[in-house]
Amino acid sequence: SWLGVDRDRALCAAITEATGVPATTSTLALLDACAAYGVTRLGLALPYTRDVAEQIADTYAKEGVVGSLDAEPFGISDNEAFARIPEGEVARQIRDAARGETHAVAVVCTNVHGAGVAEELEQELEVPVFDSVTATLWKALDLAGAAPALPGHGALLHTGSLRARFQEVLTDLLAATGADRTTFRVDLPEHGLHVDLTAGEAHRQGVRSIRRDASLDQRRLNTVEWLERNRTPLVQPHFEAIPHPPQALIDVYGVRAQMLGPVERDGALAGWLSVHSMDERDWSAADTAALATATDRIHGVLDHRL
Repeated sequence: SWLGVDRDRALCAAITEATGVPATTSTLALLDACAAYGVTRLGLALPYTRDVAEQIADTYAKEGVVGSLDAEPFGISDNEAFARIPEGEVARQIRDAARGETHAVAVVCTNVHGAGVAEELEQELEVPVFDSVTATLWKALDLAGAAPALPGHGALLHTGSLRARFQEVLTDLLAATGADRTTFRVDLPEHGLHVDLTAGEAHRQGVRSIRRDASLDQRRLNTVEWLERNRTPLVQPHFEAIPHPPQALIDVYGVRAQMLGPVERDGALAGWLSVHSMDERDWSAADTAALATATDRIHGVLDHRL
């Protein structure tokens, strides 16, 4: 992490070229975890000396993730000694790292005991805790097509692959439509997902994120009630006609047009895809086709991963 990710990417490329199989490193896996969960503010729990810790924070910043050093590093430089840090001290450091506006905490060292406390601390702190060992295992399994959904060591091993696939669909939908924001909301309580918070989001640079706003009862919105009744895509080039979206979508997030695509599971409206435009827009046949394709892909993810 302190040497920069170019070394990791070059190493993985060389392994793949030589063996024909995909590869990752713990640092790249942690960055992939941040992407899956939309983390741009990361609390860092580190065993290293301060100078190394600052280099790690700089590495993450270059990848678009602000690494916070609110938790004081342990100041250790001996690799064997990392494993001797008591689990309780690791937990204390994670709590310190979760202060402020952090979206997640990362235990950055594969010789520190972070995996065992991750799940309990996630419930206490209400943010994901990414342990380096867990993240590496998750990404290796994911690259191998195993789609892990393993309980007991934090959200990443349980739901990370599901979120990563959602992100891929949303990123592709954003590109296909040229929209400003795409989101997916779904009720999957067994995976800690509910429609009042997005399961994933992609947006253009400078567009405000809606990912962590749970202020609205989504099921009671006019547009969602329309989806519940009609079970067909809602295409709105403007908001002059009913059903009207929540005023906050217009006033706070600047949306002027949208498409919503229902996702049905076992006859129920389990969730929906949203495509937002900051300008009024006549959605084209290609746009609605892209929404249909994304909806089919979401069904494929859910069929395969659950």
